[in-house]
Amino acid sequence: MSDRIELKKAKKLKGRIIPPPDKSISHRAIMLAAIAKGKSIVKDFLTAEDPIGTMNAFRKLGIKIEEVRSQKSEVRSKNSELSTQNSKLVIHGKGIHGLKEPEDIIDCGNSGTTVRLLSGILAGNPFFSVLTGDNSLKQRPMARVINPLKEMGAEISARDSDKYLPIAIKGRKLKAIDYTMPVASAQVKSCLMLAGLYADGITTITEPQKSRDHTERMLKSMGADIETDGLKVRVKGLGGPGGKELNPVDITVPADFSSAAFFIVAALLVESSDVMIKNVGINPTRTGLLDVLRSMGAEIRLLNTRDVSGEPVADIHCKGASGLRAVNITQENIPALIDEFPILCIAAAKADGITTIRGAEELRVKESDRIKAMASGLRKMGAEVEEFRDGLSIKGNARLKGAVIESYGDHRIAMAFSIAALVAGGTTKINGISAVNISFPGFYKMLKGLTK
Repeated sequence: MSDRIELKKAKKLKGRIIPPPDKSISHRAIMLAAIAKGKSIVKDFLTAEDPIGTMNAFRKLGIKIEEVRSQKSEVRSKNSELSTQNSKLVIHGKGIHGLKEPEDIIDCGNSGTTVRLLSGILAGNPFFSVLTGDNSLKQRPMARVINPLKEMGAEISARDSDKYLPIAIKGRKLKAIDYTMPVASAQVKSCLMLAGLYADGITTITEPQKSRDHTERMLKSMGADIETDGLKVRVKGLGGPGGKELNPVDITVPADFSSAAFFIVAALLVESSDVMIKNVGINPTRTGLLDVLRSMGAEIRLLNTRDVSGEPVADIHCKGASGLRAVNITQENIPALIDEFPILCIAAAKADGITTIRGAEELRVKESDRIKAMASGLRKMGAEVEEFRDGLSIKGNARLKGAVIESYGDHRIAMAFSIAALVAGGTTKINGISAVNISFPGFYKMLKGLTK
């Protein structure tokens, strides 16, 4: 398969889709089921590179994981919905102290979630392990988890004075701490919560803004002693061998809102579109984009709202909209739309007025420097963009034109500019599209199905 795609302007998008399962929840389901005591079943697990990396990591740590893949694979199902291939996992958890020392280095690939959350678990297990990743992950900051883990008594070190992968961990008994996070990050918060399970006492974590809370919800459902109070999360340690254990659970993973976001914006921007996006997780710590798009004047309907395995889920109905208005995004908005920044920039380029996004410096250390990547790509397509240290200013009503766009190995950059291509004149060529396999292997087949 070529690592480049050429896309042209679309007349409309029409149909019903089910986006791939939630990546964040898929990661956490494996991790928590592995350290629970007994058999857990995870339905609709995301069969993509990042979560598969987490699955392989726990297999190296001695956990038996059986995988049963569904028969549908990025094609129309019998009820004419476009969906992706999912898996059911049967995970045989060995308890909080049941992991074994790996025989080799654990490669976390491109996944920051894998390496950061796993560091919290391994810090409390009495053996030696080494975590590494691909070239992109080796450039992402790890001191944000290493420093607080050291405060908990972890024996942990990493390259360049504890800044970057590889990370070496010699697990030991941890102590509870009271930690105030300098930056809102669900990965850092979850790392410390998981380490807190292995600590004596109650670990308290305070965030500057609320980040996604999938770990809290899942831990609570598994019987952990966990309490949330505004921006504070408190986790009580489970004790030593023979102490309290996490209970196994059956989890159905909802469709990923961050994947659905590309089609929400596509349906709004392409005239005459009518798209129903089904089974989408609408956890309020994840759906900041919906609030922003509505404030821009978009009409987005949530239908059949329900609860699935402790997570709110709905079907999202979107139609082509005209007259979107510019907005100002501040730091307090960023955690709830951290993954949606690239596609929000595309919506901003077509809105009336100047959209300003500030307080998003964290986006410079994701899979790519997303602020730089979006500014560069939008300029190539003819938009006026001003780049700041912590965000962008985008002049709307841009007459976008086809261009050659680099993904920088970032799945969300590749998908965002694929949507931009649908409202641009001429042909847009996007390099590095294999990156979409990190989270959404069937993206281009689903896009093609909607634009037929």
